[in-house]
Amino acid sequence: MKNNLTKIIATLMLALLNSSCRSDIRPAIVPGVEIKAPEVKPQPQKTNLKIIGAVEPVYFLPMKTPFNSRIDTGAETSSIDISNRELFERDGEKWVSFDLVNRKNGEKHHFEKKIYRQQTVKRAEGNEERIVVIMQIKFGGEIINSQFSLAERDKFVYQGLIGRNILTGRAIVDTSISNTLK
Repeated sequence: MKNNLTKIIATLMLALLNSSCRSDIRPAIVPGVEIKAPEVKPQPQKTNLKIIGAVEPVYFLPMKTPFNSRIDTGAETSSIDISNRELFERDGEKWVSFDLVNRKNGEKHHFEKKIYRQQTVKRAEGNEERIVVIMQIKFGGEIINSQFSLAERDKFVYQGLIGRNILTGRAIVDTSISNTLK
């Protein structure tokens, strides 16, 4: 009987201890904390960039013969030598007409293009305002629509100048070579 009484007392004490541990207090809900991962800058994709030279042929479509053009990584926007420039309006928008003449063989084409924007070119002789249009060219087998400033480059050896707007992501320039493109 003493053994049973001990068991009953022990059971009651456990029940009492268990009930004293319970509480109606509930833990507060803590809002979630967003942990931002460190910003990882995307790595440039490794592509097979063409190695081109200091002077390369560029076709101004629809012309059939290329213009030898200076490759200029210092120029932001490409440029082309034009003549007979005339400004006009079409449907309330500003346009320009001009001739492109290949000095090597005399091939000539007349263009009419919507003015894309105006650009200030910094030169040693002073700043020059130029009109920029979108031209379609063939450059190394690729057809590209890109911005070209219209210039009078008759005192320059090369009628075309290809800048970073075309070169970026397409080519690496090695100035010790020329005419690598077809």
